[in-house]
Amino acid sequence: MTLHIHGYSRSGNCLKIKWTAQKLGLPFEWTEVDVMTGGSRTPAFLAMNPAGQVPTVVLEDGRVLAQSNAVILHLADGSNLIPKDPYERAKMFEWLFWEQYSHEPYIAVARFHRLMLGKGPDEVEARIMERGEAALERLELQLSETPFLVGDHLSLADVALVAYTRVADEGGFDLARYPAIQAWVTRVEAALRITD
Repeated sequence: MTLHIHGYSRSGNCLKIKWTAQKLGLPFEWTEVDVMTGGSRTPAFLAMNPAGQVPTVVLEDGRVLAQSNAVILHLADGSNLIPKDPYERAKMFEWLFWEQYSHEPYIAVARFHRLMLGKGPDEVEARIMERGEAALERLELQLSETPFLVGDHLSLADVALVAYTRVADEGGFDLARYPAIQAWVTRVEAALRITD
């Protein structure tokens, strides 16, 4: 049985899994789930993942795993996407936790409101935009010091954070204000061979 990813192509959380699998040379099948039309709320999907969320992955042995960062950690176990040094590995985890708590809820949510719901700039809650800018400023600070989030090498921290950062402009954030982020996005896209 091949790894089977149930995902939505416009979701950075889903794309992280696709990019990780591709980087590691893991064969997979992709099933597109249109969350905008209730695709993750069908009885069949809810039987697989009662939370009704994408991404949902069926592993090669038939077990199901959800939550994007949990999935990429599972897929990359033992690979060079997870630092061997205990401190660097902990820093990678620090960024993964930060991404889900302090980045994705603002960068991705602003994008969802603007791109998917068609809201204008004045219709997105100011707090979301302010916290999104704060997240970008935090990334810019780190990436002004190191080429990747955990030093000199690509890790899952970069995979997780590039997913929505690279399209932050779709949420109304001006990435031209963040040259270190722009250079990092280019490096990560090249390392992951992202073409879309």
